[in-house]
Formats: sequence, structure tokens, C-alpha cells
Amino acid sequence: MNEALCLQYVKTTAGLLQLPLCDAQATRVALHLQRTAAMARLLDSAGLTAHDELVEIYCPAPFPAVDPTLDSAGPSR
Repeated sequence: MNEALCLQYVKTTAGLLQLPLCDAQATRVALHLQRTAAMARLLDSAGLTAHDELVEIYCPAPFPAVDPTLDSAGPSR
């Protein structure tokens, strides 16, 4: 999508969603949208498969059984 089409898309979508955007705001949104689309194209061209996703890297810490900020008398102040 070229710059003019992207800007037209942003303005049309903002209008449909009833989001008031001045021309400067619409231009900035279009710029960020184009940048995001370029990053998405780079990721798509990387040739990764679902197997390449390293989901197991993210491992949240276990939720504490007891809130350490509370003692037996109640909340600390």
C-alpha cells in the first residue's frame, strides 16, 4: 500500500469509527501503520514455522500462596 492509499485508509477508517483525527494525526497514524506493515512483511519473509516458536522460553513465576505484604494481623500500613 502506498502512502496516499494508506492515508486514505486511515482517514476513512477513523471516519467510520467516529474518531476525530486532524490531518497531522492521520498522517502520523498512516506512517506508523506503514512501518508496522513493513515489519510484518519482514517477519512473513523469515520462513519460520510454528515449530520455530519458542513458547517454552516464557515461564511465569509461580503465584505466591501468601501475600508477603500481609502478616497475621492484617494488611501492613
